Amino acid sequence: MSEKTRYSDAELQEFKELIQKKLEKARKDFDILKQSIDNSEGNDTQDTSPTFKVLEEGASVLSKEEASRLAHRQEKFISHLEAALIRIENKTYGICRETGLLIAKERLRAVPHATLSIDAKNDRR
Repeated sequence: MSEKTRYSDAELQEFKELIQKKLEKARKDFDILKQSIDNSEGNDTQDTSPTFKVLEEGASVLSKEEASRLAHRQEKFISHLEAALIRIENKTYGICRETGLLIAKERLRAVPHATLSIDAKNDRR
């Protein structure tokens, strides 16, 4: 019996549905982070008395910086998930880009945008 070189269409459909759910959640989370950065809720130092303004400005800057970092990570995650969907359409999803072998289903369920098998990932360290 020869070793599988790619996942079946049914398996790819299962991964596609998983990725689409993660992508939907990731986009919602990204929107929330963007709103906190844009301060569209209106809770900023302008809403407070001058006594607390200095303390809150510092906290606000830190909070916006952290939200900005998180938003950047989320944006990157979204692009990785979108690339995974393209690989599904091309039927190259789940194939390790270094070994050419199939990535374990367990790994893909945990990290659906993975492009390296566990062995290839560990060899890079």
